[in-house]
Amino acid sequence: MKKAFILLLMAIAYLATFIFGAASGAIHPACYAYAGAVLPLLFALVYLYASTLIRGFGAATLLNGFILVLFLIAGEADLAFVIGIVVLTALAEFIRWRCGYGTQKGVRWSFLPFAYSFFAYTAHWWTDTEGSLEAAREEMPVGYDLLMQPVIDNIPMLVVVLVLTFPVAILAMRLAERLLKKKL
Repeated sequence: MKKAFILLLMAIAYLATFIFGAASGAIHPACYAYAGAVLPLLFALVYLYASTLIRGFGAATLLNGFILVLFLIAGEADLAFVIGIVVLTALAEFIRWRCGYGTQKGVRWSFLPFAYSFFAYTAHWWTDTEGSLEAAREEMPVGYDLLMQPVIDNIPMLVVVLVLTFPVAILAMRLAERLLKKKL
């Protein structure tokens, strides 16, 4: 019972990181588009702790599944998000299985695809640009869509941020391991 409660807290903490990333768009659209590069610094703590509690299949599935279900209920999950989150979760679970559920190597390597999960949420800007701009016109302050357009059009920056996420994820996992060693 205690383990289930802690896992629920981990899932809620993971949801909070998604909300934090999405809310960063209030600062500027680039923050929303590229927050996924720094969110692994927070994801790593949640994922590593969940992986210590779930010694077999399921750490990535629990966390991303929780997000997916809530976002489907809230109407925030488009096709790009669903496909992206399912593929990233499947990759994380496959890598963890292949490297060994109980190994540090399995957790570390499986975190790499998991670290990209927020990008599945922001993918709609590039897969449904017109729909995203229209939603911004309806939901955001006047002119927000005009700020979004250059961010969406800057594909080289998106590539740089996606590449940068990889070393950030490695760093995040190492930091999380050190921090949680003191706690566990």
